Amino acid sequence: MVAWKNMDTLASYQELAKAEKVNLVSAMSGENGAERVKNYSVPMGAEMDFNFGARPVDDNILALLADFAKEAQLTEKFAALYNGEVINTGEKRRVLHHMCRGQLGDAVIADGVDKREFYVGEQKKIAELANKVHAGEITNAAGEKFTTVVQIGIGGSDLGPRAMYLALENWAKVNGTLKMKAEFISNVDPDDAAGVLSKLDLAHSIFVLVSKSGTTLETLTNESFVKDALAKAGLDASKHMIAVTSETSPLAKSADYLAAFFMDDYIGGRYSSTSGVGGAVLSLAFGPDVFAQFLDGAAEADVLAKNEDLLKNPALLDALIGVYERNVLGYPNTAVLPYSQALSRFPAHLQQLDMESNGKSVNRFGEPVDYVTGPVIFGEPGTNGQHSFYQLLHQGTDVMPLQFVGFRNSQMGSDVVIQGSTSQQKLCANVAAQIMAFACGKQDDDLNKNFAGGRPSSIIIGNKLTPKALGALLAHFENKVMFQGFAWNVNSFDQEGVQLGKVLAKRVLAHETDGALKVYSDLLGI
Repeated sequence: MVAWKNMDTLASYQELAKAEKVNLVSAMSGENGAERVKNYSVPMGAEMDFNFGARPVDDNILALLADFAKEAQLTEKFAALYNGEVINTGEKRRVLHHMCRGQLGDAVIADGVDKREFYVGEQKKIAELANKVHAGEITNAAGEKFTTVVQIGIGGSDLGPRAMYLALENWAKVNGTLKMKAEFISNVDPDDAAGVLSKLDLAHSIFVLVSKSGTTLETLTNESFVKDALAKAGLDASKHMIAVTSETSPLAKSADYLAAFFMDDYIGGRYSSTSGVGGAVLSLAFGPDVFAQFLDGAAEADVLAKNEDLLKNPALLDALIGVYERNVLGYPNTAVLPYSQALSRFPAHLQQLDMESNGKSVNRFGEPVDYVTGPVIFGEPGTNGQHSFYQLLHQGTDVMPLQFVGFRNSQMGSDVVIQGSTSQQKLCANVAAQIMAFACGKQDDDLNKNFAGGRPSSIIIGNKLTPKALGALLAHFENKVMFQGFAWNVNSFDQEGVQLGKVLAKRVLAHETDGALKVYSDLLGI
């Protein structure tokens, strides 16, 4: 039986807070640094490794973190989650996104249904539709193949699937699996939908409407925008649209769609990329086989997250080092820095995943906590970020932990030798240099040129960004966020913080306003 306790009530946390801190500059210098980098590395599946040599830990801190993990029952709580206990206390729901990619424990029967069988069944239906679209068995009214798929959704229905598509688009081009171009409409700003529609060949486009409830205001508004454009082009919208929704939503059995694929309340939006929310658009874009490889990578990372040995569980290790940095060392932010242009939108997805999950100030029982919880997450791909915000990371007043991601090989394989090295070698040289520059700094009598160092980072290193590697990368961060939520004793699976603004927006649109809200509404011309 697991016990849900606030972190500051645990004896192991008190010991961790008292432990001697690591001098990162000294630890990463010379042969000491070389040994750390060699030894502080953990396999994380899909031919990738989590290297934490430049994080502010040593063997003593790691032992204390292992004690904390045991006392906080973190792997037991994960087991409770994948075995179907009600972990989302705010909404009184199970949390089952792991079952989209594998059976980690006992069969979970909910609402009279085996949930693993349900998710696999929906994946098979999506695969069948995608194969028929690619084969020309499902076509537009003129009998012509669809060439573009457009996802209409917001939040978790957009950020994750968009990031995953962009991550694999070039890989698919090289490997001959790019079946259809994908576009995304998310913002209720009419310029978003209008801009996407203006570059589409509407007659050859199929649209995926994603809304679990079937009532998401922004998504339904954009659906109407699209339907209006299709009608003006003389096209029957019902022949161009499919839905991903819940079985109980108003979209489920509507004649407005070619097909409907189902998810349920046990999969939160920000955790839905491996469900039909990502499955439909990714299967249409790349083919069901590629999506299956993506799921395999996620499943591989999930299995590692079950391990009770901290040094064989990269997601748990990453999570607990992050808790130590946040709560003991007092670092408020974390930068995610992928040295891969394909991962250009991955930090944006992680912003939602992390900040919507653990941006909480009350525990699972609705009681205020006396410690800080989730950090601010931001990031951009390297090397672009180096010419943007790295100045603050190197010499600013706040120390911010950094999470690098890098690959030895490019996706497309094309490169050129300039000044004795290829572009890919230059990219990798930059990430290696940045890790050491942040960790060790540079002493200079001119303080304007002085780098204090002591800025911690880790790096996930892989051979190449493939579908399987992407799945493992996604699951690693999902599981990291989950473990941190468990450590902080917060509910990482609801998002009440997004609701108030929605309620007030409806009041504005209904002209039921007064005070400052009315003045702002008037200023905006509503």
